[in-house]
Amino acid sequence: MSDIRFDGKVAIVTGAGGGLGRQHALELARRGAKVVVNDLGGSMDGSGGNSAAAEAVVAEIKAAGGEAIANGASVTDDAGVANLVKQTMDAYGRIDILIANAGILRDKSFSKMELADFEAVMQVHVWGTYKPIKAVWEIMKTQNYGRIVVTTSSSGMYGNFGQANYGAAKMAVLGLMNTLKIEGQKNNIRVNAISPVAATRMTEGLMPPEVLEKLKPEYVTPGVVYLVSEDAPTGAILTAGAGAFALSRIFETEGVYLGEGGLSVEEVAANWEKINDTEGQKAYFAGGEQGQKFFRKMAGG
Repeated sequence: MSDIRFDGKVAIVTGAGGGLGRQHALELARRGAKVVVNDLGGSMDGSGGNSAAAEAVVAEIKAAGGEAIANGASVTDDAGVANLVKQTMDAYGRIDILIANAGILRDKSFSKMELADFEAVMQVHVWGTYKPIKAVWEIMKTQNYGRIVVTTSSSGMYGNFGQANYGAAKMAVLGLMNTLKIEGQKNNIRVNAISPVAATRMTEGLMPPEVLEKLKPEYVTPGVVYLVSEDAPTGAILTAGAGAFALSRIFETEGVYLGEGGLSVEEVAANWEKINDTEGQKAYFAGGEQGQKFFRKMAGG
């Protein structure tokens, strides 16, 4: 198997001043990419900020013989994101890869969660994913080449106590990915998601040290780097942690057609077992496939 290289490619990694983002940036640079290390340098809840963390990662990359520049913009700030893209284009003239990794946590049970806690997490994870993607989208279309990775979480796909805000945001980025994977196809833009389990600043207080040691960020990064490579898939949700990798998919059962005349809630209840039957269930690539199934069943198929 030949080495996967990124010579001549330019990558932006958000939230790359530490943890997962730092590892993604280091590995891309090691494999030949020119990397823009973006990090606001704020605290875990999103407050404060400076560019020291991003500059430290750039220094690491340069010390290893790579090429990188630092950017301290907030991914939620329109002017900051515009400057991030301008700085990249001025320095390197193209943008091939975007890894939307920046994130914050404000964990509380739903009863205790204030609106400000919900809004702040949605801003960073949803708008902070959308805005950089929107800013690079036309550049990638013009190039007829782009690789984008959004960062989701098991908290969104499956739920986690105290993370209603985080879970909602992480499911939202999958909705964004699912449309962009379709719209990007004709211009060779592939969009995927990573769902990581890793020892970072955001998880260090949640697990004992011996477990965190097995969950190093560098055990996730190979999967992310594959998702931005030349031969990457599109629309994949890659779960990764401790050196293990798997794909998460949304499946829909075949279901049952109950007709239109006399349709009632009692019929739905009586047929719940058939509706829930997993035999023949499928993972769809686009929403229209669900509609096609309903029309097929209506026609007796």
